[in-house]
Amino acid sequence: MRFITVLLFAFPLWSAAQDCKLKKTIDPYTKEARLSSGLISLRGASLSMEADSKEIDFFFTMDGKEKCFNDASTAVVFYEGTKVKANFRNGGSVNCDGFFHIIFRNGPTTTSLLQKLVTQKITSIEVTGTDKKRLVISLSPEEQQKVMTMGDCLVKEAKTLIK
Repeated sequence: MRFITVLLFAFPLWSAAQDCKLKKTIDPYTKEARLSSGLISLRGASLSMEADSKEIDFFFTMDGKEKCFNDASTAVVFYEGTKVKANFRNGGSVNCDGFFHIIFRNGPTTTSLLQKLVTQKITSIEVTGTDKKRLVISLSPEEQQKVMTMGDCLVKEAKTLIK
């Protein structure tokens, strides 16, 4: 009886912690589960965060004219309240469609770069393409909070997909 009482009191705390709304799909070919944050609109780009049993992917789609990216293209992430920045390379394929991927391995522990990316407010992201032109994506306070909330939730839930 005590065990049931403890569960009843703990249930509201547990349900509040699962407040994120991730989309869960099953890949028709591999039959593996995949989580997605859905599309988050930013100024100058859109972001979709996705995870499966092997990787966590921050998928940016740039707005406007053709933006070409290859494996040497970079993204520099600037955080609020600090001069520290993080550098990432494009993890996706060579394209001129404006697609840029920041990919992390999904494992039992979260890397420090990924942890920082989803727990600290991002002020801007500077993406450099193959033509060496820089595209700066500035995030509003609302966008910062949404990226942090959805990213943190996705990273935590991604651990459940590991086989």
